[in-house]
Amino acid sequence: MTDDNTENTTPEMRETEIPGSEPESSAPRGERIAKALARAGVASRRDIERMIEDGRIKLGGQIVTHPATFVQPGDIMLVDGKPVDSPERTRLWRYHKPDGLMTTHKDPEGRKTVFDTLPEGLPRVISVGRLDINSEGLLLLTNDGELARRLELPGNAWVRRYRVRVFGLVDEKRLASLVDGFEYEGVRYGSIEAALDSKKGDNAWLTVSLREGKNREIRRVMEGLNLHVSRLIRLSYGPFQLGSLKARELEEVPGKTLREQVPDLPAPKRHRTR
Repeated sequence: MTDDNTENTTPEMRETEIPGSEPESSAPRGERIAKALARAGVASRRDIERMIEDGRIKLGGQIVTHPATFVQPGDIMLVDGKPVDSPERTRLWRYHKPDGLMTTHKDPEGRKTVFDTLPEGLPRVISVGRLDINSEGLLLLTNDGELARRLELPGNAWVRRYRVRVFGLVDEKRLASLVDGFEYEGVRYGSIEAALDSKKGDNAWLTVSLREGKNREIRRVMEGLNLHVSRLIRLSYGPFQLGSLKARELEEVPGKTLREQVPDLPAPKRHRTR
């Protein structure tokens, strides 16, 4: 195996080049290992790059040291010593997250996660974005890390809609002004559509829609309006709706629907493993 950049290397250098790379003149470059593992649902591409830094990934029996490593069909990829299954077709599920669950695979404090509640037999999945432990509602899950990354990008302009219960005095004019963006404690938030649905005493229900997802954005913005969020439910993420899903219920999005909403979704490349 040799590095793509053979014109600037010596024979001695080539002996230690990145496994899985091929010179363009002799074979196709294949696919970067971080992308291949993301498509196999191992983790997001960014997380895989961190796993490479930690020496947790092997290709052809050698520890991968660089995310620019390329893999070819038939290459054996190991993560933490375990072979990676061949990527399935890209799949997406709607999950009704209850409050009290973390949206991580492992929590250092030992708290229960979304992934602890999923049915047996489900392929390894990752979440599209996150909901904090006290938030509930629609969480999209996929076996394709590349799809997750794509759906999270602000550039797709997908609206995320929430039902929010707040405590405090609601100023409807200030709510309406959020459409022009909002700055709180040095952080600038983009356009937010917020409307009062109902109120009873000091409690009120709002509908809030936004196109980006900064960490705890809704809670922080409401805090900037002197409102305390006591409940936050995600109703939709782009075209995908929570609908009538019950708490902890999981339902796969039909492949036809997924292809309609993500029309240029590529078919996964196959990597044989043993």
